[in-house]
Amino acid sequence: MAFTKINSSVRVTHIGTATAIIELDNLTILTDPYFSPEGTEWIGKSGATLVNSYQPPLGLEDLPPIDLILLSHEDHKDNLDDLGRQLLNGRHVFTTTDGARNLAPRKAVRGMKPWETVSLQIGGGPRYEITATPCQHLPGGECLGFIITAEHFGTSDGKPNAVYFSGDTVYIEELAKIKDRFHVSVALFSLGKAIVPKPGGGMLQITMDSKQAVQLMRDIEPDIVIPLHFEGWSLFKEGKSEIEEVVIEEGVEAKFKFLTPGINTKIM
Repeated sequence: MAFTKINSSVRVTHIGTATAIIELDNLTILTDPYFSPEGTEWIGKSGATLVNSYQPPLGLEDLPPIDLILLSHEDHKDNLDDLGRQLLNGRHVFTTTDGARNLAPRKAVRGMKPWETVSLQIGGGPRYEITATPCQHLPGGECLGFIITAEHFGTSDGKPNAVYFSGDTVYIEELAKIKDRFHVSVALFSLGKAIVPKPGGGMLQITMDSKQAVQLMRDIEPDIVIPLHFEGWSLFKEGKSEIEEVVIEEGVEAKFKFLTPGINTKIM
């Protein structure tokens, strides 16, 4: 598989659902922290009961030192549970504007709007830029994805090399704008085709299915896609086998890399 020459070591550990550790050189990022044990149940805002049928392979005690947290949204327990909330104290956290208000008074929590960019430098390390990307999740709720860039990552075709975490979203055409500004070296997509009841009746899809993931991949042309958020919950209608079947049918299986949960994996 051919990759662009991103000038960074990229390692990813998929813990489960949308929770992953992303290591970029000496920067360690955690996404959407969820660590509750198998069998945990939550009642969602839609009224759906969420049942966790997997055991996270890592607990809080197993984590490396975390520099920052990318929190796509704080109001769904499968993206931020009570254990995950313990990690927010005293750490840099990037999330939605309403999420930042709800998590106050934590001083290091930064609320962002879609396409806003903020800079971050930890200690004497390099400066990174975090750009928020839009999501369409539950109606009326805020949710974000995030793009990470740094000068030392280098460029491809005049655009900065980047790592992208989609957050919980269905496919929306606006995300194609990512390609106009960035070369995505590694993309982490939240998939699963999550389906919840609509208020007043019917059902609503709130995360990407595999065909939408292929469309987004074609829109933004990442070097590699790491699927997240497809296992362990009763509201997910597509698991690994269904995703693999579609990406093979679409002839893009070389772009998609499934990780073994709990295993630190070198991506680039």
